[in-house]
Amino acid sequence: MKKVMIYIIKKYKQAFSGKNPSCKYRPTCSSYAIQCYENYNFFYATLLAIWRILRCNPFSKGGYDPIPKYKKELKRQLAEEKAQEEANKKDSK
Repeated sequence: MKKVMIYIIKKYKQAFSGKNPSCKYRPTCSSYAIQCYENYNFFYATLLAIWRILRCNPFSKGGYDPIPKYKKELKRQLAEEKAQEEANKKDSK
């Protein structure tokens, strides 16, 4: 079922590839949905994709919004980098 959804989304992207993109988020909503289907089960991926489409409206800020797994990894990576910087500052004193 996931492969079918990914196929449908890719066909949608091909059909509208010449149009001016209007998605406020990065990655785009269709790319976000594909990432969800590649990384999660069908039902959770569908829930994430629908939630993302509902958030994509004129009143949202938009910006960088990766799928949840990547948010956790990014936060962990940023925390590690911050700890490393603080350790380097202490060592240099």
